[in-house]
Amino acid sequence: MRGFRKAKGFEDLDFELPKRSTLHSAGYDIAIIEDMEIGPGEIKAGITGIKVFMMDDEVFKMYPRSSLPRNYSLTIPNNVGIIDKDYFGNEENDGAVSVTLHNFGTKKVFLQKGERVAQGIFQKYLISPFEDEVTSIRNGGFGSTGK
Repeated sequence: MRGFRKAKGFEDLDFELPKRSTLHSAGYDIAIIEDMEIGPGEIKAGITGIKVFMMDDEVFKMYPRSSLPRNYSLTIPNNVGIIDKDYFGNEENDGAVSVTLHNFGTKKVFLQKGERVAQGIFQKYLISPFEDEVTSIRNGGFGSTGK
């Protein structure tokens, strides 16, 4: 199974979980759940209030919506956000997903609650059967596997 839930602390807020816009859409639209302002050159995290669950051999990838650069001079600075299966429900932040946005323009950008800023795609992946002896378990949230 795969899908979305509201993360802890966001359960009582009124917002929609991500959904696809059309029958053949690959991506689920991801929206921010509070207004935000991003100055020129700034990088800020947009709060989504969601967490993502998926199968063992899947990853959830978040890309900027195609209209984001054209309409707002915004993009996702690392080009794609990778959400691993074990991020869901982690002790540090319950797997709450945010969308990091970079304003590469020359003017302040104002985004309103409900603005769709990213699209997420579930994708299967393969691992190498050679030298893959990983046994560690995630013990934190964002960036925790590099600690």
